[in-house]
Amino acid sequence: MNKKLACLKDCMMSGVCFENPVFRLMLGLCPTLAVTVSAENGIAIGIAATFVLLGSNTITSLIKNFVPSQVRIPCFILVIATFVTIAKLLLQAYVPLLYAKLGLFVDIMVVNCIILGRAEAFASKNTVSMAVADALGMGIGFTLAAGGIGAIREILGAGTLFGFPLFGPVFNPVLVMILPPGAFLTIGVIMAVLNYSNSDKPKTSVCIVIEK
Repeated sequence: MNKKLACLKDCMMSGVCFENPVFRLMLGLCPTLAVTVSAENGIAIGIAATFVLLGSNTITSLIKNFVPSQVRIPCFILVIATFVTIAKLLLQAYVPLLYAKLGLFVDIMVVNCIILGRAEAFASKNTVSMAVADALGMGIGFTLAAGGIGAIREILGAGTLFGFPLFGPVFNPVLVMILPPGAFLTIGVIMAVLNYSNSDKPKTSVCIVIEK
C-alpha cells in the first residue's frame, strides 16, 4: 500500500513540478497566453482545465479496454467534450462575468494538448487511481502556472492583485504587461529563470510505472 501511495504521489508531483505542462512541456500555451491578464482569469482557466482533466482521465481509464484502437481518439474527444460542456454550463450559470472573459477558451479545451494528450498517452494505459493522480498533478501544475503568470501581469500592468490596488496613486503601470506582448515577455522571463536555476543541478527524472 505504501509503495502504491508513493507511486501516486510521484505521479501527481511530476505534473506539478518536473513535467509542468506550461513551463516544462510547453503545452496549453494558447489559453495561458491569451487569458492571463489577471490572476483571477489564470486561476479560473486552471480550475476549469483541472475539472475537465479529472473527468476525462477517469472515464478514459475506465473505458480503455472497451474502445477499439481504430476509434480511440474520437472517443476520447467525445468524453472530453462532455466535461468541457459541463464546465462551460457551470461557469455560465454561476459566474457569468468570468465566463464572458474566458468564453472561447473554455470551448477549445476540447482539443487542448494537455487534456487530449494525457487521455491518450497516460489515462488510456493506466489504472483509474493513476489517471486521477496524473490529472490532479497536471491540473494543479497548469493552475499554478496560469495563476502565477496572471498575477505578475496584473501587478505590473494594472497595479492590482485580484482587483485590489497594491500601490498608491504614484504607481505608473507598465501597460504592455496586460497586452499580448506582456504574456510572451512574462512566460519567457519565468522560463529563463527556471532554466538558469536548474542549469547547475544534476539531471533527474521521474519514473512512473504504467499499470495495465
